[in-house]
Amino acid sequence: MVAVPLLASPELLWQAPHRDVLAGRSSPGPGLALSGPWRLLLLGDGSPTRHLQTLSGLPVEIDLIAMAAEASAPPGGATPAEIAELDPPLLRRQVWLRCGNRSLAWAESWWNQQQADQHLLNRNQPIWLSLTSNRAELFREVDGLALVTAPWLEQRFGRRGPFWARHYRFFRGGQPLTVIREVFSPDLEHWLGPATQPCPPVRPANRFDPWIGGG
Repeated sequence: MVAVPLLASPELLWQAPHRDVLAGRSSPGPGLALSGPWRLLLLGDGSPTRHLQTLSGLPVEIDLIAMAAEASAPPGGATPAEIAELDPPLLRRQVWLRCGNRSLAWAESWWNQQQADQHLLNRNQPIWLSLTSNRAELFREVDGLALVTAPWLEQRFGRRGPFWARHYRFFRGGQPLTVIREVFSPDLEHWLGPATQPCPPVRPANRFDPWIGGG
């Protein structure tokens, strides 16, 4: 079998401040905000595999692109800084998440190679299923929200970018197990509606407002 090279990480166009991600806030531009359903998908701690399966009504299938060793955390700002928390040597895995004939997401993950050998026994299976097969407790922490683009994302999704992306860590026993980045297809708007919406106007406070009290 001929080894397939890893894809270059998507170009980062915009990234939310970390404090906003932790607080569940997002504002990709003046007067814009993520809609509620997209905010739950991107900033919630639920399983994207379950989300995609529930929305589409179809099982999530994995198209493995490549798995390859990385000597250390890759340099530059295109990859999550949290990769530096993983013990080398590292392994990177890239996949498409497909429901039927629709590719609804792309994902890449970084692992310590020994941990990858232990947890990714079925390398064509969604990570969530691999990690929870023995009902072990996991903690997911969303660390980043971004808009990204890449020609190969546009080709596979059949849509123009930019695309919404997030990255997070899985912890087990208080230690980081893996760092995962996901990029989602705009086709999800079929179920979730538009990703962004105008920010609601801020009503000036009135000291006689019955909801605030005063007088």
